[in-house]
Amino acid sequence: MKTYCAVYFGSALVATFGMPIVTRLAKRFGLVDPPGVRKIHSAPVPRVGGVILVVAMLALTIPVFALDNTIGEAFRKNQTQMAVLLVASVFVFLVGLIDDLHGVRALVKLAVLVGAALAVCLSGARIDSVTMGSLLSLELGWLSWPATILWIVTVTVGLNFIDGLDGLAAGISLIVCGVITLMAFYTGQIVMAVLMLGMLGSLTGFLFFNFNPAKVFMGDGGSFFLGFVISAGSVVCVAKASTLVGIAVPALALGVPLLDTAFTVIRRGILDRRSIFAAERGHIHHRLLDMGLNQRRAVAVLYGATLLAAGLGAAMLVIRDLGTVVLLVIVLALLFCLFQLVGAARLKETFTAIKRNSVIARLAKEERQWFEDAQLHLHEAKSFNGLWNAACSIADKMGFERLALSQSMDATTNRTLVWRRSSQGATPREIITISVPLRNGSPEASVWIEAGLRADDSLETAGRRVMLFGRLVDEWMEANLFDMAGDPAAAQFGTAPEGPGFARGSPPRSEVPDQRADLRPRPSAGGEAG
Repeated sequence: MKTYCAVYFGSALVATFGMPIVTRLAKRFGLVDPPGVRKIHSAPVPRVGGVILVVAMLALTIPVFALDNTIGEAFRKNQTQMAVLLVASVFVFLVGLIDDLHGVRALVKLAVLVGAALAVCLSGARIDSVTMGSLLSLELGWLSWPATILWIVTVTVGLNFIDGLDGLAAGISLIVCGVITLMAFYTGQIVMAVLMLGMLGSLTGFLFFNFNPAKVFMGDGGSFFLGFVISAGSVVCVAKASTLVGIAVPALALGVPLLDTAFTVIRRGILDRRSIFAAERGHIHHRLLDMGLNQRRAVAVLYGATLLAAGLGAAMLVIRDLGTVVLLVIVLALLFCLFQLVGAARLKETFTAIKRNSVIARLAKEERQWFEDAQLHLHEAKSFNGLWNAACSIADKMGFERLALSQSMDATTNRTLVWRRSSQGATPREIITISVPLRNGSPEASVWIEAGLRADDSLETAGRRVMLFGRLVDEWMEANLFDMAGDPAAAQFGTAPEGPGFARGSPPRSEVPDQRADLRPRPSAGGEAG
């Protein structure tokens, strides 16, 4: 008991008396987090508080290896696993600290987390099976590796995401560490109990400076370190607990950050169709602030939800079989209701977005196929007439309403070749027009190609078709396919055949929509292409 008390109170004292030193050094060297659009604070705050979390925990944990008692002996028996866990967690912290100071790409941070999680797996700490008393027993086999890595990475990223209000991530971590400590004592995991007590002490001292208004932030370094130690430590605890309980108890205590991570990925990747690493203000703590709560009340709500989930999860240690599953479902339902209440879980919008994204992806695939076919047909054209016919065929497939090729010889002479869809149903307001100047072999003449296409219900789809059409025009010019001076038919538009859907001459200006996307100014000597 003396060792346990020494680890907890010692780490708390190191954090409490070491934090003022860290904050003063951070201010002196400018290691602060400035206010910003996404930030809650209004003045610069030191952002390297994670340093003291690491120092305080390690300062009281590492000496335990040398103790001549039962706890020291347990540490030495598990020294490989513990050494890997501590070294990997410090490495993850250092990468996070570099990100706080200079910035690190999201994919690099993700790769670091995966690599550190892989090292933990190699040390022998893995989720090898899923068992629940006599109801379920499932050996994961090789799947234990990706399952363990996914768990560690998800928890670490989740704590990083939730670190948006003063004291929020640290307070939730303190509750989770307390639950894992209880589980470690219950299952006889002496080593993990000491490790979690070290984390509890450092968090206790840190929270004195991190409560609103915060005097210091833990930064990405601190949140990565906490998330990694908690997730990897829970995996170690699985060895002597029912696997479902060993993962479910810390998972329920981590319910708020884990669900926030899940809904963040859905919101960014499906609803907004942006990078899941792109920062925004959609987390549950932002929603609570938008509802009118101040920082302290928002944090209190999430503390309450975490305590409720952690308390019910801890009850799973004594409840067996079917009762465990029932309790798990109840806690998840309560947490989901919280997210639904504050607007962080948008199920109806998500299903609608999935359908929308499916349609957009299908259209994009079709348009890509049309583009690749167009490239082949255009490069196979041997004459101006063949080129024009191929261009019109492509325009028809890609849903264009109109295609025009215009040549201005001087201020009074303007010849235009026009293709129109046989059945036009779009009004001018539904048409997007793009006009592009073309290089040609005649210095006296300017040549323009103009395309009009329906916007339909999606400007994005129309814009993508315009982009593909622009790529084709670039390729035509690079290959000199519009060398109009070198082709008699091109030099005299009148020699080009007038098939179905074709017309010669300059159409009335009323046929040209107002929504024009000229890529460069139209020359004053030239006439309208249409």
